Amino acid sequence: MEYSTLIFLFYTYVTLFISSLLFFIFLSNKNKLFFYPKHKIEPVSIIMPCYNEEREIGKAIESLLNLDWPKDKLEIIIVDDKSSDNSVKIAKKYAKKYDNIRVIESKVNSGGAARPCNIGVDAAKYEIIAITDADSKPEKNIIKKMIGFLQKDKNTAGVTCSVLVDKPPKTFIEKLQLIEYIVIAFSRKLLDFINAVYVTPGPFALYKKDKIIEAGKFDEKNMTQDIEIVWALRKIGYSVRMSLGSKVYTTAPNKLKVWWKQRNRWNIGGIQTIIKHKNQILKNNILGNFILPFFSVSLFIGIIGIILMLNNLINKISTFYLTEKFGVSSYLILTKLISLPPLMILYFSFALISIGLFFTYFCISNMKELNVGFKELFTIFFYFLAYLSLYPFVILSSVYKYLRGNYTW
Repeated sequence: MEYSTLIFLFYTYVTLFISSLLFFIFLSNKNKLFFYPKHKIEPVSIIMPCYNEEREIGKAIESLLNLDWPKDKLEIIIVDDKSSDNSVKIAKKYAKKYDNIRVIESKVNSGGAARPCNIGVDAAKYEIIAITDADSKPEKNIIKKMIGFLQKDKNTAGVTCSVLVDKPPKTFIEKLQLIEYIVIAFSRKLLDFINAVYVTPGPFALYKKDKIIEAGKFDEKNMTQDIEIVWALRKIGYSVRMSLGSKVYTTAPNKLKVWWKQRNRWNIGGIQTIIKHKNQILKNNILGNFILPFFSVSLFIGIIGIILMLNNLINKISTFYLTEKFGVSSYLILTKLISLPPLMILYFSFALISIGLFFTYFCISNMKELNVGFKELFTIFFYFLAYLSLYPFVILSSVYKYLRGNYTW
């Protein structure tokens, strides 16, 4: 059997395996999707790293002030990473008006969110800390729905929530990301049922301060410190949970160029995290036995699609030029694409596309963040068949930049 056939079958197997796994997890836990433990009131320190967010930081601070949590049990620490716009001025206006707001100014720009997060962790007065972005707006009840996970289990060190695109999305690429974020949030909750949450995204997450310090705090060299901190916590035996009904709305890239840069950063950070924790592979813990292999396959499986596509394209070109023009058999140079019968290839391809479309629609219908009409159905089709097709190229770009060391936050 030729290598390209093996690649195709491996791709099909992995997709079917992951889809089946998520499906059976859902069946076993469908009544607990939006469950969250009862909570008790205790102080919370909210840390907001900031860099050049003058357009959004005011709204972000207002959303924190409107949280349904006692104001005397809440402190807000804004850590500015030497912004060059009016972010600090805006933050200081709120600090003068509200006693529970502090602004810390960094003397140098660190080029990332990790250092401001660590400054905030050191400055926080309370044991429970939250990290939020300066362009994000959590729902009022977000702490109530999240903090119980930390209080119920001493071994739980962090809690993440549903990160969604700020509504209403104005551009088509924002609409595509709205669908993507819904799918990611729902999938992450399914992983939570097998204790396999591997990231606490920056828009809003809760942690136990002492556990963050024990894990070495946020890695200032990593491009995705919100992934790495979870792996560091899991490495020393702590768990991380997901509260699906807790929602935070964040500003999504509204241009393809900005989106491309953001996803390159995410992938580079993922690669850094894999390499940093590679010694955990297949160790007797959830990080080594599931998260690391699952995350690695999920990150790089798209490249397999490019290999198949390029292999097919090269074969066609070589067949035309070498066979048609020069009478030289291209098979002396390249193998055939796939040796499976065409009907079998068509069947597998149709099955994979159908599963993907159904899962996307299933996530949207359960999350109820989007009313699915004719226009939305078109957007879902475009999301699955075109938008996701860009990811393998983003991954290739990320790998290239990582290997060259050509990346910054």
